[in-house]
Amino acid sequence: MLYDVIIVGSGPAGLTAAIYTSRAGLKTLVVAGTVWGGQLMITNEVENFSGFENGILGPELMEKMRKQAERFGAELIFENATSADLKSKPFTVTAGNKTYEGKSVIIATGASAKWLGLESETRLRGRGVSVCATCDAPFFRNKKVVVVGGGDTAMEEALFLSKVVGEIKVIHRRDKLRACNFLQEKASANPKITFVWNSTVQKILGKDRVEGVRLRNVVSGEESVLPCDAVFVAVGHKPNTDIFKDQIDLDQTGYIVARDGTRTNIEGVFVAGDVADNRYRQAIAAAGSGCKAALDAEKYLIGT
Repeated sequence: MLYDVIIVGSGPAGLTAAIYTSRAGLKTLVVAGTVWGGQLMITNEVENFSGFENGILGPELMEKMRKQAERFGAELIFENATSADLKSKPFTVTAGNKTYEGKSVIIATGASAKWLGLESETRLRGRGVSVCATCDAPFFRNKKVVVVGGGDTAMEEALFLSKVVGEIKVIHRRDKLRACNFLQEKASANPKITFVWNSTVQKILGKDRVEGVRLRNVVSGEESVLPCDAVFVAVGHKPNTDIFKDQIDLDQTGYIVARDGTRTNIEGVFVAGDVADNRYRQAIAAAGSGCKAALDAEKYLIGT
């Protein structure tokens, strides 16, 4: 079966694109992934998505988007895309040992949280090591936790944690934060949040659960141990572009390069959401780019 549009990804960008393409009468396939819905599926309260005056739970918002796309006729498969051939037409995307053909493709695969790369981090993942404060903060009510990072994500995690945990130490490898001024000021004014500057985590301590971290001061070289009950890693994101390498133009950090809005270097292949956005990373921005990609794909198909 030949689809008009294959959308790879099912976060706000992918599902918004699916709403627009299917509503336009285009035969649309969404390769949603085995874990669908993007990062909002692990987000608690969403208060800055237009139209919800009292906020909405992240999973609830994504469920509404999915149902809306399906109402207009979008087909979703809950398998991970494992490969894609964008060098010839029709384009093909393989998922779940089946290959699908499309006249156009919208890449909306998003970006995933980065880890520190420590053996101890991997061993203790789910036992006090986390990349999601909204998911795991309740497990550490009134406990001492560490947040690793100095950007917007780290400050947002620390501020969310401050509603639940007892004490937060932010570990940052530099002597000043990279986060926006608003978040810096808000975190600095929070009595539960303090900072450990010029330091990196060398090892996460504990056998069956997190008991502390071994730190190294990058200026003096001195090492120290900081007791804690959990470590929240917030050091950035990696765009999910592995299956498109050597076909789609990427920037030096691996994000897809968008031209003239949502177009890529391949005619008929479009991009939307965080996989091409290392700046805003907001659900509503991703949804907006999904709309744009859908409209661009529709215009392309009309001309073919």
